[in-house]
Amino acid sequence: MYKTLQRLSESIVYLPDDPTTDRPILAAISGSNKTLMIDAGASPAHVALFNRECERRHIARGDYAVITHWHWDHSFGMSALTIPTIAHVETRNHLQKMLAYAWTDEVIDHRVREGIEISFCAEMIKKEYADRDEIVITLPDIVFEKRLLIDLGGLHCVVEHVGGDHSNDNVIIFVEEERTLFLGDCLGPAIYSEKRFWQPEQLDALLDKIESYQAETVLESHAQPESREDFLHYTQSLRGIASCLEDYAGDQDSLIAEVAKKFGRPLMQDEIETIAYLQDLYQ
Repeated sequence: MYKTLQRLSESIVYLPDDPTTDRPILAAISGSNKTLMIDAGASPAHVALFNRECERRHIARGDYAVITHWHWDHSFGMSALTIPTIAHVETRNHLQKMLAYAWTDEVIDHRVREGIEISFCAEMIKKEYADRDEIVITLPDIVFEKRLLIDLGGLHCVVEHVGGDHSNDNVIIFVEEERTLFLGDCLGPAIYSEKRFWQPEQLDALLDKIESYQAETVLESHAQPESREDFLHYTQSLRGIASCLEDYAGDQDSLIAEVAKKFGRPLMQDEIETIAYLQDLYQ
């Protein structure tokens, strides 16, 4: 499934995420005049797979690509794109800093020790790239600060900067006529830090913004598409977990008990898995 294009609607297709090397979804939104690609992927090989799948389904290659944020798995495929790329100005700033990076095991491991890189990303980069010389950092062609409206011909895509703990440059893409919202990784916790965390007030504001779009289908970059009903259940869980996280950091059992008390019910498996993901760095 990871390597087969999926159709979300007549206008939207996506290549599912692949946890083998933490590849995010890639997507194409096709109007009557233009096609917009969502994210550039983890590598030229990731882009090549997406292009082959689009050709197999007779889907036009994109005219533009929007990069949701700077993290490697969303941006390292830019070097293989032959279309203009669009990103937030802070995405460009982050990538600009990476232009000087070397990618040998020794240098990557040094950046992990210095806290510049995290061990999970380092491991995934090494798995994605058998030949590290293929890593070429590329800067976006077009940058913006707040909001863009892209007319694809009968379809209009709102690209909005929302930030968040996961990365300050996160942008989301809302396909108005399809009521479909691409979130990238904006709801993820901070990961380039000693511990994973959300700031509850910032998360609440971000969720309020996202929920205001009234999307019927929501796609995060490392998950399956969700209905509005399922997504709202998920956001309720995030709000509850984030509100208790600081008081019970490192005490997973107590955190689970406190969140269950807040919800007035036992936690579901996906909620327990979210807590485990947040807590594993405390062990």
